[in-house]
Amino acid sequence: MSYLDLAEYKKYSVLPSVDIDDVQTIQAGWIDRKLRAISYSIDARLRKRYNVPFSTPYPDIILDWVARIMDPLLLKKRGVDATDDQFISIDEDAKSAREEIKEAADGEEGLFDLPVADTADASAISKGAVYGYSEASPYVGMDVQEYYARDEDIDGWGSGDL
Repeated sequence: MSYLDLAEYKKYSVLPSVDIDDVQTIQAGWIDRKLRAISYSIDARLRKRYNVPFSTPYPDIILDWVARIMDPLLLKKRGVDATDDQFISIDEDAKSAREEIKEAADGEEGLFDLPVADTADASAISKGAVYGYSEASPYVGMDVQEYYARDEDIDGWGSGDL
C-alpha cells in the first residue's frame, strides 16, 4: 500500500512531470516501488503512536512527506550533479521531512496532529493535565530551605563542603 500513486506524486512533487515520466519510461514500476517503500517506512516510524496505515483521505502532511522524500531519490535515479544547488535544496527538504516524521513519532514532544483512530476527528495530542501534586503551601519550601541553612550555619559547614 502506498500513500501516493504516480499521478498523485506528480501533484505533490516539486519536480517537473517530464522528469518523473522519464524515469518511469526508463524503468517502469521503480517509482511505484519506491513510493510504497517510503510509505511503509513512515508507517513503521509512526506505528507506536498512530493507527497506521492511515485511512483515506490521507492526511496532507503524510502525502507531502512521501513526495519530499521521493524527490531526491528520483533525481539520483535520473542522474544529477550532487553539487547542484537545486538538488542540495531538494535533498535538504527530504532530510527535513524525515526529521518531521521523527518529531511526529515522539510521544512526548510530537507536535503533529495525526489521527490515532479510524475517525477523522481523533487526535494523538493528549490534553494537558496537572502532573505534580503537593498538599504543602508554596511557602513551605522556603521554610525548609531556611531550616537547612541555619543548621549548616550552626554546624559550621555548607552543603558544598560535603
